[in-house]
Amino acid sequence: MSKGRCLGLMGGLGVGATIHYYRELALAHAARSRTLDIVITHLETSRVFAYVQAADPEGMAAYLNPYLHRLKAAGAELAVIPAVTPLYCTRELAAISPLPLINMVHAIAAELAVRSARRVAIFGTRYVIESGFYGLLEHVECIRPEPGEIDSIHAIYEELLRDGRGSEQQHHTLTALAQTLRARDAVDIILIAGTDLSLIFNESNTPFPHLDCAAVHLAAITRALLDDPPPNHPSPH
Repeated sequence: MSKGRCLGLMGGLGVGATIHYYRELALAHAARSRTLDIVITHLETSRVFAYVQAADPEGMAAYLNPYLHRLKAAGAELAVIPAVTPLYCTRELAAISPLPLINMVHAIAAELAVRSARRVAIFGTRYVIESGFYGLLEHVECIRPEPGEIDSIHAIYEELLRDGRGSEQQHHTLTALAQTLRARDAVDIILIAGTDLSLIFNESNTPFPHLDCAAVHLAAITRALLDDPPPNHPSPH
């Protein structure tokens, strides 16, 4: 089987998210009788959270960038961050990255437009929720849950990062909250904007209108690796 382009995966953000992307990309390649060509490096989620808390996107980009150089040196032609929180430094990182970055935000925005979504709520880390996806999503209104609800979502996300597995109680809590947001705030779609949430949600057990940001991103990555011509330059957005 022939290989696609070599992908550099910035792993560790968190480990469960890395495994999810690795597994899904391998399956997507196998389905098209292609061999996945991938190199992976490991970063620390705690470092990323610290840069967001310090309101320092330049510092985060400076932390991530050497890992992109390592991926390029190992043969990567394109790079992916399999997480949402590091999008905090999207513009700063794209300006200095030695590799083209396959942008999650562009893929999500396109899918929301197809679904004619106008009001969305976010399940992910506190930083992604409170920032409304860092203001990167245009043409939609990001509805912020109540402070206690944000605390609950973030606490569950931290548990998933720490434990690497989900529970029925976590699934029940977030499902009930999604239904509350739909009824109370007229939310059109819940963005599953944290890859580790795949430990508790999948297409067969998510009984509310939702968009799996990781799934949309993975589809875009597969197209870039197997279909599209290689990008000429990292996207500035």
